Amino acid sequence: MAEKIKVENHSFTAFSWFAGWLFTIGFLNLSFGQGVLAILLWPYYIGVYVSALIK
Repeated sequence: MAEKIKVENHSFTAFSWFAGWLFTIGFLNLSFGQGVLAILLWPYYIGVYVSALIK
């Protein structure tokens, strides 16, 4: 018998991350260069903060 394959879509998570990133750029009045830097560093700082909450 063939097995059924279940495909899950996690687009809400990606949208939430993108919306949070845009909010951060707008709230802090970041320039374009700072915004690009924020897309690279923002997830790291969120991870550090969340990991400190879990301990």
